[in-house]
Amino acid sequence: PAIVNPYDLFALEEALRLKDKFGGKVTMLCMGPPQAEEALKRCISFGADDAILVTDRAFAGADTLATSYALAAAIRQIEKEQAIDLVFTGKQTIDGDTAQVGPGIAQRLGMNLLTYVSKINTVDLDGRTLTVERRAEGGVQRLKTTLPSLITMLEGTNEMRFASMDDMLRAGRCPVRRWNKDDAGIADATRIGLKGSPTIVSKVFAPKARSQRAEMQAVGQGTGVNDVCLNLL
Repeated sequence: PAIVNPYDLFALEEALRLKDKFGGKVTMLCMGPPQAEEALKRCISFGADDAILVTDRAFAGADTLATSYALAAAIRQIEKEQAIDLVFTGKQTIDGDTAQVGPGIAQRLGMNLLTYVSKINTVDLDGRTLTVERRAEGGVQRLKTTLPSLITMLEGTNEMRFASMDDMLRAGRCPVRRWNKDDAGIADATRIGLKGSPTIVSKVFAPKARSQRAEMQAVGQGTGVNDVCLNLL
């Protein structure tokens, strides 16, 4: 069944928290098959205002390069309807695990990129700035940048709210807008789907189970792990 990418739920909750504090509008955007509409309706039940499903056979077989191109084009179309201050994504998907689409969108749109964000400290709408904390090797970085920006949210940074009865009823009535490649503003059809995907997956397989059991080595008194490793070598 089609589900919302779990990492994206952290991004949705963070967007909804900013909406609760500052107002504004939260629009969900997804590129996928028609059955992804149910996942988008679930997002509306949590409090999102609008949902757009970019779906077209021309998008089939897209890798991260083609996906970021299509989503960036769709965001430009949304920007014709309303100003965009922040784009939120999860840090990655649970199938590909590449973490490339968010940064790819930011690069194409010329937005400031903040990845692996664990906390949004301040947002200054008048000064058009925000400060965040992001996880980095060896610690936490505090960064300040200007709007508009794209943020990829880290897992475990918040807890998804429960859907209210009013929002669940609204989700049932709210139509998910469907955009084909023309509606999404795709200027070059050779950059989407298989044609726009230089990455080719030739084979997907699970590793074979090893029959050989791990050999246990005891570290005795007066010896260390280095001694045991040297003996094995």
